[in-house]
Amino acid sequence: MRQMQVEVVHYPTLKTVMAIEEVVKKADLAVSRNKIIELLPTKVMRSTLNVALDYLEKRGVILETKNGFIWTFNQSKKLAKAEQTGLEV
Repeated sequence: MRQMQVEVVHYPTLKTVMAIEEVVKKADLAVSRNKIIELLPTKVMRSTLNVALDYLEKRGVILETKNGFIWTFNQSKKLAKAEQTGLEV
């Protein structure tokens, strides 16, 4: 099966990625692409937003649900230790 190559018109800057991270992190509920664009302090093209969201999802800090994006990253040292020493079922 052949995958389509999507040409990226504009890559996001680090500042843009961090702003998107902050919007999703602060949201109480899942937040849609349109809502993220609305809440960002600067204008962002949708294609640039999609590249940034894809990057954050691959890093494992956000997750796309049917209702939008949610923050999943947890910096808890107790959780990290439990993952290392825990039994996988």
